[in-house]
Amino acid sequence: MNYKQKIAKYLTKFELEENNVLMLIQDADLKNGDFALPVFKIAASLKQNPMQFAIDLANKINENKSNWLDKAMPAGGYVNFYFKRQVFIKDTFDYLCKKTKGDGEYKNLVPAAKKTIAIDYSSINIAKDFHIGHLLTTVIGGSLCEIFSYLGHKVVGINHLGDWGTQFGKLIYAVKTWGEDKPINSMEELTALYVKYHNEADKDKSLDDKAREWFKKIEDADKEALKLFNEFKRITLKEVNKIYDMLGIKFDSYDGESFFNDKMGIVIDTLKEKKLLVESDKAFVVEMGENEPPCMILKSDGATLYATRDLAAAIYRKKTYDFDENLYVVAYQQNLHFKQVFKVLELMGYDWADRCKHIAFGMVSLEGGEALSTRKGNVVLLKDVLKTSVDKTMQIIKDRGLEDKDRIAHEVGVGAVVFFALYNQRIKDMVFSFDKALNFDGETGPYLQYTHARCCSLVNKFDCNFDIEAKYLEDDFAYEVIRLLSRFDDIVLDAAYKYEPSIIARYLIDLCQCFNRFYFEKKILGQEEGVTKARMGIVKLVKNALKNGMKLIKMNAPNKM
Repeated sequence: MNYKQKIAKYLTKFELEENNVLMLIQDADLKNGDFALPVFKIAASLKQNPMQFAIDLANKINENKSNWLDKAMPAGGYVNFYFKRQVFIKDTFDYLCKKTKGDGEYKNLVPAAKKTIAIDYSSINIAKDFHIGHLLTTVIGGSLCEIFSYLGHKVVGINHLGDWGTQFGKLIYAVKTWGEDKPINSMEELTALYVKYHNEADKDKSLDDKAREWFKKIEDADKEALKLFNEFKRITLKEVNKIYDMLGIKFDSYDGESFFNDKMGIVIDTLKEKKLLVESDKAFVVEMGENEPPCMILKSDGATLYATRDLAAAIYRKKTYDFDENLYVVAYQQNLHFKQVFKVLELMGYDWADRCKHIAFGMVSLEGGEALSTRKGNVVLLKDVLKTSVDKTMQIIKDRGLEDKDRIAHEVGVGAVVFFALYNQRIKDMVFSFDKALNFDGETGPYLQYTHARCCSLVNKFDCNFDIEAKYLEDDFAYEVIRLLSRFDDIVLDAAYKYEPSIIARYLIDLCQCFNRFYFEKKILGQEEGVTKARMGIVKLVKNALKNGMKLIKMNAPNKM
């Protein structure tokens, strides 16, 4: 149900262009109506005074009102629309009932052309710890997968593994030198050896030559080198999959850098054919234009770079998945890298280059933490952050007399970390705080989950269908909740359009706060039957909206807390 579209279509009666109105119309505070239309641009195009234009348009609307519209009021250069509350309430209940399955799960009713969307995210490095710095790419990418899937698109989740480079030669040398006295079965052991290598290499630079020799053996498919290399991958994936399971993250592809070793020829050949490859200090680059640094494709020794592999990966993904959008959820430090890769694709003649998009995000750290470095060994493991959050949650709920405390502590503890990561705009740097994340009263994950559990408790006491009498819900407290409920799909579409899960996270907080004002101001149970039934209708709708909204941001919705 989209009342913005209804208004825009309605205003075509007054010779206003539907799409222009739809782009301009805004949500309004309840005191200023349900929606507001700023008319400044429209009036300017007609060379009219915006204040007078708003007055004249409001008068025309009031003379030709639709059955859902109560009145239109001019306010400066705005026209504010006030709906007939009973009509709007009934429409909202009918729409949400239509889109809700028996288990409370939403069906998508938004008509849109279905797309295939490839999302490259998380992209962990083999033989390196999954630390808190990987949190944002993992949960932002996971949330975008949920959002686009909800809207009916085909989503391909890609974990582009960092599984190539001289660091593997370093690690093999470390294993052969200091680790052969016992089997290596954990990331902790791999990390300790990696740190030891760098400590020793700082004192003896010849170790780097030996590491390069081992990496050359990987490239040459030496059996011993490949055996150790594949063992590093096995140990790493076994460890990180435990974290992905905690976060509810799954991928369709784990094709990493090594997968594209034999797929870069097309990149080099096409660049040569189009005379784009230019020699520079014995290396080969693609010029980006005046005052722009070139994109390096081949080093002076003929070795490829990240850009070469990402070009090959993009071409492979288009051929394999025929994507409509190809998204890279990678930190903003790689802005220049992706700008260059996308420009090279364009210069190569691929008309889909503009469908490749870098979804940038900020950095993440812990309060009082320093920069993270696997080389120095000062990493904060994501599994430790999640475990600490779960343990702290257990301390909070241990005396509440709940059944299945372990499951609830897990869902709330993990959800707290996920929500904290997604609540602010993705481009902002994030300093993680356990105290803030686990606050049950603030703008947090536990607050969302607790509000959902409160709704579940009420529904267990008095369940109802959605066949309610709208006249019992015309007061401001109830009506404000219903207005927010009606905007669920608009919010999801906005989040998808902007690749911004925080839009959903903040909407859910607004819905919780609005519902809790209604809950404390309006007695729900024990009223006359029609009133209780109508108010319980709101409770049930809020419960469903919170559950479905939390799913879109990779959170579980426990029924009790």
